[in-house]
Amino acid sequence: MKTPKRLIPLLEDGLIDEVLRPLMSGKEASVYVVRCGDEVRCAKVYKDAEKRSFKKAALYQEGRKVRNSRRARAMEKGSRFGRKETEETWQNAEVDALYRLAATGVRVPEPYGCFDGVLLMELVTDDEGRVAPRLNDVGMSAEQAREDHLMVMEYVKRMLCAGLVHGDLSEFNVLVDDYGPVIIDLPQAVDAAANNNARSMLARDVDNMTRYYAQYAPELMETRYAAEMWHLFEAGDLTLETELTGLVEEDTHSADVDSVMAEIQQILRDEEKRRERLKAGMEDE
Repeated sequence: MKTPKRLIPLLEDGLIDEVLRPLMSGKEASVYVVRCGDEVRCAKVYKDAEKRSFKKAALYQEGRKVRNSRRARAMEKGSRFGRKETEETWQNAEVDALYRLAATGVRVPEPYGCFDGVLLMELVTDDEGRVAPRLNDVGMSAEQAREDHLMVMEYVKRMLCAGLVHGDLSEFNVLVDDYGPVIIDLPQAVDAAANNNARSMLARDVDNMTRYYAQYAPELMETRYAAEMWHLFEAGDLTLETELTGLVEEDTHSADVDSVMAEIQQILRDEEKRRERLKAGMEDE
């Protein structure tokens, strides 16, 4: 096949030895199967910003920290240099996320580095060397659906423990090999503490995965993992050892508005009396 233009520098630098075939093309990148020495890996070529169809990218980039103040100002202004820096930050975000998630026990492809907008990483395969299918191409029993759903919820929890929310998790961004689900496509991963949209994105991620697995095990629709995780995360109680239940204890106590208002009025009356006493004392002097 004709070598894609963006992969030529990697061939020239010896980072890859041969481009074998295209694997898939998505909204933010095209992926190719490549040979690196004796190993077969994949090369993810990120599309330029104007060619990406990923919607509302700014929502995902909110809260991402840029240490260099000059770079941060340029990115805010949207200058030519700033746009270039924004692109590099977007591309490097996936590499950083892959390393962070792997360190917390989330199954993700092993990254080998990002070079000029090309991410080299592990090609996920089955035991016979065939490329692992996406989850949406896999059928399963109810028992398998329950088992894999629980595993994915565990991975989402571990992402949150690492301070990240995938942000675009669905059956199209999960591969399935002989050992279970593998999470992929993370350039849009958001900072759970700094991004104001993190909670809603977490809820959407969990809902997407639950709805998919519920095709095979309908009772999964009764679970509430997103609410449980976020409650624990906000309280500072979410850890890698936390055992999720999918249940959330509802607050059944309704607010007693009348009592609260009465208490506020009493405080105001007491304050008014205090001021009158102070005023009278000053007049007596």
